[in-house]
Amino acid sequence: PKDEVLRFKRLRDSCGFKAFKYRVGSEVGRDKDEWDGRTEEIIDLMGNSFSGVVKLLADGNSCFSEKKAIAVGNRLFDNGTCHFEEPCPYWEHDVIKAVKESLEIDIAGGEQDNNITIWNYLIRNGVVDIVQPDILYIGGFLRARRVAKMAKENGLPCTPHAANLSLVTIFTQHFLACIDNPGPYLEYSIEGEDYYPWQFGVFKNFPKVYDGFLEINPEPGWGIEINEKWLARSIYQISQ
Repeated sequence: PKDEVLRFKRLRDSCGFKAFKYRVGSEVGRDKDEWDGRTEEIIDLMGNSFSGVVKLLADGNSCFSEKKAIAVGNRLFDNGTCHFEEPCPYWEHDVIKAVKESLEIDIAGGEQDNNITIWNYLIRNGVVDIVQPDILYIGGFLRARRVAKMAKENGLPCTPHAANLSLVTIFTQHFLACIDNPGPYLEYSIEGEDYYPWQFGVFKNFPKVYDGFLEINPEPGWGIEINEKWLARSIYQISQ
Protein backbone atom coordinates (compact mmCIF):
# COMPACT_ATOMS: atom_id res chain seq x y z
CA PRO A 1 0.00 0.00 0.00
CA LYS A 2 2.77 2.49 0.78
CA ASP A 3 4.33 1.86 -2.63
CA GLU A 4 0.96 2.38 -4.31
CA VAL A 5 0.53 5.74 -2.57
CA LEU A 6 3.98 6.84 -3.73
CA ARG A 7 3.22 5.71 -7.30
CA PHE A 8 -0.03 7.68 -7.34
CA LYS A 9 1.74 10.79 -6.04
CA ARG A 10 4.37 10.57 -8.80
CA LEU A 11 1.69 10.19 -11.48
CA ARG A 12 -0.38 13.00 -10.04
CA ASP A 13 2.63 15.31 -10.16
CA SER A 14 3.86 14.24 -13.61
CA CYS A 15 0.55 13.76 -15.50
CA GLY A 16 -1.95 15.71 -13.45
CA PHE A 17 -4.27 12.76 -12.80
CA LYS A 18 -7.33 13.91 -10.90
CA ALA A 19 -8.61 10.44 -9.94
CA PHE A 20 -7.09 7.06 -9.06
CA LYS A 21 -8.56 3.59 -8.71
CA TYR A 22 -6.97 1.01 -6.46
CA ARG A 23 -7.70 -2.64 -5.67
CA VAL A 24 -9.15 -3.99 -2.45
CA GLY A 25 -9.64 -7.65 -1.59
CA SER A 26 -8.57 -10.24 -4.17
CA GLU A 27 -10.17 -11.42 -7.40
CA VAL A 28 -13.22 -13.56 -6.57
CA GLY A 29 -11.54 -14.05 -3.20
CA ARG A 30 -14.52 -15.12 -1.06
CA ASP A 31 -13.53 -12.50 1.54
CA LYS A 32 -9.85 -13.49 1.37
CA ASP A 33 -7.44 -10.56 1.05
CA GLU A 34 -4.25 -10.55 -1.04
CA TRP A 35 -2.56 -10.73 2.36
CA ASP A 36 -3.94 -10.20 5.84
CA GLY A 37 -4.76 -6.57 6.55
CA ARG A 38 -3.95 -5.18 3.11
CA THR A 39 -7.45 -3.89 2.33
CA GLU A 40 -7.80 -1.95 5.58
CA GLU A 41 -4.26 -0.58 5.31
CA ILE A 42 -4.57 0.67 1.74
CA ILE A 43 -7.99 2.26 2.34
CA ASP A 44 -6.68 4.22 5.33
CA LEU A 45 -3.45 5.22 3.56
CA MET A 46 -5.29 6.40 0.46
CA GLY A 47 -7.67 8.42 2.57
CA ASN A 48 -4.89 10.04 4.58
CA SER A 49 -2.89 10.82 1.44
CA PHE A 50 -5.51 11.88 -1.11
CA SER A 51 -8.92 12.58 0.43
CA GLY A 52 -10.01 16.01 -0.77
CA VAL A 53 -7.04 16.20 -3.17
CA VAL A 54 -8.01 13.75 -5.93
CA LYS A 55 -11.01 11.48 -6.45
CA LEU A 56 -10.52 7.96 -5.12
CA LEU A 57 -12.13 4.83 -6.54
CA ALA A 58 -11.78 1.22 -5.37
CA ASP A 59 -12.30 -2.09 -7.17
CA GLY A 60 -13.31 -5.19 -5.21
CA ASN A 61 -13.02 -7.58 -8.19
CA SER A 62 -15.97 -9.71 -6.97
CA CYS A 63 -14.23 -10.47 -3.67
CA PHE A 64 -16.62 -9.87 -0.81
CA SER A 65 -19.67 -11.35 0.84
CA GLU A 66 -22.55 -9.01 1.69
CA LYS A 67 -21.43 -8.49 5.30
CA LYS A 68 -17.78 -7.90 4.42
CA ALA A 69 -18.64 -5.65 1.45
CA ILE A 70 -20.71 -3.41 3.71
CA ALA A 71 -17.88 -3.15 6.23
CA VAL A 72 -15.34 -2.38 3.48
CA GLY A 73 -17.74 0.06 1.80
CA ASN A 74 -18.25 2.03 5.02
CA ARG A 75 -14.50 2.21 5.56
CA LEU A 76 -14.01 3.41 1.97
CA PHE A 77 -16.64 6.12 2.38
CA ASP A 78 -15.20 7.28 5.70
CA ASN A 79 -11.79 7.64 4.00
CA GLY A 80 -13.02 9.71 1.07
CA THR A 81 -13.38 7.03 -1.62
CA CYS A 82 -16.42 7.76 -3.80
CA HIS A 83 -16.76 4.66 -6.03
CA PHE A 84 -16.82 0.98 -5.00
CA GLU A 85 -16.64 -1.29 -8.04
CA GLU A 86 -17.78 -4.93 -8.17
CA PRO A 87 -17.83 -5.40 -4.39
CA CYS A 88 -19.41 -8.87 -4.55
CA PRO A 89 -19.40 -11.72 -7.08
CA TYR A 90 -20.78 -9.99 -10.16
CA TRP A 91 -23.41 -12.64 -10.83
CA GLU A 92 -24.97 -12.27 -7.35
CA HIS A 93 -27.29 -9.40 -8.26
CA ASP A 94 -29.46 -9.49 -5.15
CA VAL A 95 -26.39 -9.37 -2.90
CA ILE A 96 -24.92 -6.42 -4.79
CA LYS A 97 -28.23 -4.55 -4.56
CA ALA A 98 -28.46 -5.21 -0.82
CA VAL A 99 -24.92 -3.85 -0.40
CA LYS A 100 -25.75 -0.79 -2.49
CA GLU A 101 -28.83 -0.04 -0.40
CA SER A 102 -26.79 -0.32 2.81
CA LEU A 103 -24.04 2.11 1.79
CA GLU A 104 -23.61 5.79 0.99
CA ILE A 105 -20.74 5.17 -1.43
CA ASP A 106 -21.67 4.65 -5.12
CA ILE A 107 -21.63 1.02 -6.25
CA ALA A 108 -20.41 0.34 -9.80
CA GLY A 109 -20.43 -2.80 -11.90
CA GLY A 110 -21.16 -4.59 -15.15
CA GLU A 111 -17.75 -5.01 -16.80
CA GLN A 112 -18.22 -8.79 -17.01
CA ASP A 113 -21.75 -8.68 -18.45
CA ASN A 114 -22.39 -9.12 -22.16
CA ASN A 115 -26.06 -10.17 -22.19
CA ILE A 116 -28.47 -7.30 -22.89
CA THR A 117 -31.23 -9.08 -20.95
CA ILE A 118 -29.01 -9.11 -17.85
CA TRP A 119 -28.16 -5.46 -18.40
CA ASN A 120 -31.84 -4.63 -18.60
CA TYR A 121 -32.36 -6.41 -15.27
CA LEU A 122 -29.38 -4.70 -13.59
CA ILE A 123 -30.48 -1.23 -14.65
CA ARG A 124 -34.23 -1.48 -14.17
CA ASN A 125 -33.87 -3.13 -10.76
CA GLY A 126 -31.38 -0.61 -9.44
CA VAL A 127 -28.61 -3.12 -8.76
CA VAL A 128 -25.82 -0.53 -9.23
CA ASP A 129 -25.39 3.25 -9.18
CA ILE A 130 -22.90 3.34 -12.09
CA VAL A 131 -22.87 1.08 -15.16
CA GLN A 132 -19.54 -0.13 -16.56
CA PRO A 133 -19.90 -2.03 -19.83
CA ASP A 134 -16.67 -3.07 -21.51
CA ILE A 135 -16.97 -2.30 -25.23
CA LEU A 136 -15.03 -5.43 -26.22
CA TYR A 137 -16.59 -7.81 -23.70
CA ILE A 138 -20.12 -6.71 -24.54
CA GLY A 139 -19.68 -7.17 -28.27
CA GLY A 140 -19.04 -3.77 -29.75
CA PHE A 141 -19.75 -0.06 -29.77
CA LEU A 142 -23.44 -0.25 -30.68
CA ARG A 143 -24.31 -2.79 -27.97
CA ALA A 144 -22.47 -0.66 -25.42
CA ARG A 145 -24.52 2.35 -26.57
CA ARG A 146 -27.70 0.37 -25.92
CA VAL A 147 -26.57 -0.09 -22.33
CA ALA A 148 -25.69 3.60 -22.00
CA LYS A 149 -29.12 4.56 -23.35
CA MET A 150 -30.92 2.26 -20.88
CA ALA A 151 -28.80 3.74 -18.09
CA LYS A 152 -29.65 7.30 -19.14
CA GLU A 153 -33.37 6.49 -19.15
CA ASN A 154 -32.97 5.34 -15.55
CA GLY A 155 -30.80 8.24 -14.41
CA LEU A 156 -27.49 6.37 -14.21
CA PRO A 157 -24.06 7.44 -15.50
CA CYS A 158 -21.96 5.19 -17.74
CA THR A 159 -18.25 4.79 -16.93
CA PRO A 160 -17.02 1.92 -19.12
CA HIS A 161 -14.42 -0.65 -18.15
CA ALA A 162 -11.14 -0.30 -20.10
CA ALA A 163 -8.39 -2.22 -18.35
CA ASN A 164 -5.39 -1.85 -20.67
CA LEU A 165 -3.84 0.41 -23.31
CA SER A 166 -5.11 -1.54 -26.28
CA LEU A 167 -7.87 -0.43 -28.63
CA VAL A 168 -10.38 -0.73 -25.79
CA THR A 169 -9.11 2.54 -24.30
CA ILE A 170 -9.31 4.29 -27.67
CA PHE A 171 -12.81 2.94 -28.29
CA THR A 172 -13.90 4.04 -24.81
CA GLN A 173 -12.48 7.51 -25.29
CA HIS A 174 -14.61 8.02 -28.40
CA PHE A 175 -17.58 6.33 -26.71
CA LEU A 176 -17.58 8.73 -23.76
CA ALA A 177 -17.49 11.66 -26.18
CA CYS A 178 -20.68 10.56 -27.96
CA ILE A 179 -23.08 9.41 -25.22
CA ASP A 180 -25.37 11.66 -23.20
CA ASN A 181 -24.55 10.27 -19.75
CA PRO A 182 -20.78 9.77 -19.54
CA GLY A 183 -19.25 9.28 -16.13
CA PRO A 184 -16.45 11.63 -15.09
CA TYR A 185 -13.60 9.16 -15.74
CA LEU A 186 -11.88 7.38 -18.61
CA GLU A 187 -10.14 4.29 -17.26
CA TYR A 188 -6.47 4.47 -18.30
CA SER A 189 -4.00 1.74 -17.35
CA ILE A 190 -0.94 2.79 -15.36
CA GLU A 191 0.47 -0.73 -15.10
CA GLY A 192 4.01 -1.30 -16.32
CA GLU A 193 5.58 -3.88 -18.61
CA ASP A 194 5.81 -6.41 -15.79
CA TYR A 195 2.00 -6.53 -15.62
CA TYR A 196 0.85 -6.02 -19.23
CA PRO A 197 4.02 -6.40 -21.33
CA TRP A 198 2.13 -6.68 -24.63
CA GLN A 199 0.28 -3.35 -24.31
CA PHE A 200 3.30 -1.15 -25.04
CA GLY A 201 4.24 -0.08 -28.55
CA VAL A 202 0.99 -1.23 -30.19
CA PHE A 203 0.39 2.22 -31.67
CA LYS A 204 2.63 4.90 -33.11
CA ASN A 205 0.60 7.78 -31.72
CA PHE A 206 -1.21 6.67 -28.59
CA PRO A 207 -2.55 9.82 -26.90
CA LYS A 208 -0.78 11.00 -23.75
CA VAL A 209 -2.29 12.29 -20.53
CA TYR A 210 -1.73 16.01 -19.90
CA ASP A 211 -3.12 17.80 -16.85
CA GLY A 212 -5.35 14.83 -16.14
CA PHE A 213 -7.00 14.75 -19.58
CA LEU A 214 -6.59 12.53 -22.65
CA GLU A 215 -7.14 14.46 -25.86
CA ILE A 216 -8.88 12.66 -28.72
CA ASN A 217 -6.53 12.51 -31.70
CA PRO A 218 -7.96 14.44 -34.68
CA GLU A 219 -6.72 11.94 -37.29
CA PRO A 220 -9.31 9.96 -39.32
CA GLY A 221 -11.08 6.94 -37.89
CA TRP A 222 -10.06 6.06 -34.36
CA GLY A 223 -7.19 8.52 -34.60
CA ILE A 224 -4.39 5.99 -34.07
CA GLU A 225 -1.96 4.09 -36.30
CA ILE A 226 -0.95 0.49 -35.59
CA ASN A 227 2.81 -0.04 -35.22
CA GLU A 228 3.93 -2.51 -37.91
CA LYS A 229 6.94 -3.57 -35.81
CA TRP A 230 4.61 -4.60 -32.98
CA LEU A 231 2.51 -6.63 -35.42
CA ALA A 232 5.61 -8.31 -36.83
CA ARG A 233 6.54 -9.58 -33.34
CA SER A 234 3.07 -10.99 -32.73
CA ILE A 235 1.91 -14.59 -32.92
CA TYR A 236 -0.81 -15.23 -35.51
CA GLN A 237 -3.41 -17.95 -35.06
CA ILE A 238 -6.17 -18.92 -37.48
CA SER A 239 -9.31 -20.66 -36.23
CA GLN A 240 -10.62 -23.47 -38.40
